[in-house]
Amino acid sequence: MKIDEIMLLYDYNDWADARTLAACARVSPEQYAAPTFYGRGGLRATLVHILDNIWQQRITLQGYYQESLADEAAYDATELHEDAFPTLAGLRERWMIEQQEMRAYLDALTEETLNGTIRYVIPGAVRERVVWHILLDVIIHATQHRSEAAVLLTSYGQSPGDFDFIMFQNERA
Repeated sequence: MKIDEIMLLYDYNDWADARTLAACARVSPEQYAAPTFYGRGGLRATLVHILDNIWQQRITLQGYYQESLADEAAYDATELHEDAFPTLAGLRERWMIEQQEMRAYLDALTEETLNGTIRYVIPGAVRERVVWHILLDVIIHATQHRSEAAVLLTSYGQSPGDFDFIMFQNERA
C-alpha cells in the first residue's frame, strides 16, 4: 500500500462520516438517543461505536505497546460509552478531535511504517499486524456501522444518501 492510496481512502471515510453526521443533525434529540434493536442499539450507540476506534489507539500508541508487551495488565484500552455523548453536538466535537488525531498520524506516516508491522496485546495474546491492514480495517468497520446508522436515519426520514466511492470522487472533481 502507498501513502497516497491510504490517504484517498481516509478522505473517502471522512466524506462518508460527514454525510452521516449531517443527516444526524436533522433528527430529533429523542431519535438520536433512542434505544433500538438495530445497529449497536440505536443511532447514538452506533455512532459512538464508530468513534470508539481501538485500532487508532493501537497504531498511534505503538511505542507504548511495544515497551509493555510483556505486561498484559499494562494494556488499558479506553472504551467510549454512549452516555458520555448525550447530544449530537458533543459527539461531533469528539469526532473532530479523533479525526484530527488520525490525520496527524497519517500525515506523519512513512511508506516503511505503513507497510511495517505493529505488535499489541489483547487479553491472553500478543498480536502482530501490518499497519495498512489495520488502517483499511478501520475504514471497512466504519462502513459497516455507517450503513447501520443509515438504516436508522432512513427510518427517521433522514437518509444520508449514497456512500459510493465513485460519488465521492465525482464530488471532488
